[in-house]
Amino acid sequence: MPTAIKQTLSSPYAAPEETQFLAQLGRRVREARDRRGLSRKLTAREAGVSERHLASLEAGEGNISIALLRRIALALNAPLSDWFAPEGEDSVERRLIRRFLERLPQHRLEEIVFRLMREFGQEEAARKKRIVLLGLRGAGKTTLGTRLARESGLPFVELDREIESETGMPTSEIFSLYGQAGYRRVERRCLERILKERDRAVLCVGGGIVAQPETFDFLLSHCYTIWLRATPEEHMARVVAQGDLRPMAGNDEAMEDLRQILEARYPLYNKADQVLDTSGRSVEQSFQELQELLPI
Repeated sequence: MPTAIKQTLSSPYAAPEETQFLAQLGRRVREARDRRGLSRKLTAREAGVSERHLASLEAGEGNISIALLRRIALALNAPLSDWFAPEGEDSVERRLIRRFLERLPQHRLEEIVFRLMREFGQEEAARKKRIVLLGLRGAGKTTLGTRLARESGLPFVELDREIESETGMPTSEIFSLYGQAGYRRVERRCLERILKERDRAVLCVGGGIVAQPETFDFLLSHCYTIWLRATPEEHMARVVAQGDLRPMAGNDEAMEDLRQILEARYPLYNKADQVLDTSGRSVEQSFQELQELLPI
């Protein structure tokens, strides 16, 4: 018997993360074989491994050697690196794209690449001409955004001010009259108008825009986004320094609410193209780092 199978998942020495990894690896090998329409017997024969070893691998019950795994990948004409990608990086969409590309003959791949460049290359270039600063109040969006716009010769646009200008009322009154759903509809309409009118701009948006999936996805696909993050303490201190003393009422409770908001929105803000931590930095330091993150 080959010594490639080191241990089974029933072994008391298999760590939970190893068990999960082997199960994921086996699933990806099985999917690759299914895409090729090959039986397990034929695949095992072409790879030079026993059918039982291949079955064990696909079931996530064996820790196979890299050498044998490489032979199986060659037999399936599958990139070995794909099988080791972290779970989050191997989405259904990515697998569908790979499956489509794998079925194309080599001479068609060049055609597809050029077509994608023609259809999406210009959109990507246009997206990077609109810089959007994300984050909660006190992150430094207005301070850094106005300076960036001035030194870059670009218009500076604050989405909240545009909403107030279009509706003729403060944002707080819009919320009061129409609720959050009504405000978000106005926000989306204003954002679409701004991006239609402005090919190049520095734009600041409200911290809650990330909680509206369709609007946030629209923003991500049409603009180059930078999340300005800071600690809850710095957010609070900067808002108070701006003259807004409301957060000081029930300060402990307000601080806890702020921490929860930041924690809940972290995975959303983290979808931005870049992240700039302004905590403990002067405006000058933050601005220099911001310039280094720009795409153009």
